[in-house]
Amino acid sequence: MLSGTTVAEVMAELAALEDPKARAVNERHGDDHGVNLGKLRAVAKRLKTQQDVALELWATDDTAAKLLSLLICRPKAFSHDELDTMLRQARTPKVHDWLVGYVVKKSPHAEDLRQAWFADPDPVVASAGWALTSDRVVKNPEGLDLPGLLDIIEARMKDAPERLQWAMNTCLAQIGIEHPEHRARALSIGERLEVLKDYPTPPNCTSPFAPIWINEMVRRKEAK
Repeated sequence: MLSGTTVAEVMAELAALEDPKARAVNERHGDDHGVNLGKLRAVAKRLKTQQDVALELWATDDTAAKLLSLLICRPKAFSHDELDTMLRQARTPKVHDWLVGYVVKKSPHAEDLRQAWFADPDPVVASAGWALTSDRVVKNPEGLDLPGLLDIIEARMKDAPERLQWAMNTCLAQIGIEHPEHRARALSIGERLEVLKDYPTPPNCTSPFAPIWINEMVRRKEAK
């Protein structure tokens, strides 16, 4: 570690960065930490990649420590089973999202985990499978059954639990954005199901309502 820095010292640093106002905002989104993410990234930049330290931080079960661990770990060092266990330990939305986005996507086990999680009965675990599927829809769609995915979305998204619904909705939008041959159906499903239609969207941000999202992203692509 850097200059004899210990995990206890890192934990103390994270505790010192705790901001009650940030915690209040984060807790509204289900995240139980109060560390500004920009400051957290600065700590990670200083520590650099340290797999052993990452494992110790993860084991604390402190949300800020888990987030930091995901920034300094080696994604390819984890086994399939370790990543599966970590996802089930993630607890909070931000830890879940960073684990999938920063670690699992870079893992050689990503495709096996995508398939396993996609079919998992736990809707939060399944949402990770859908997130990895959305990534493939954009980057590596060969071999994916896009009409089949639309069938599942059409049948299940309306009544899915919140995190799974969000992940399905993202997949619906990405299919519509990236695959013109399926765009009309994706738009039709979004219009009919009306999932996230009334979601409050800040100025200058794109609504997560799939038809608006699809049309706006297509417009931007065509404008380039």
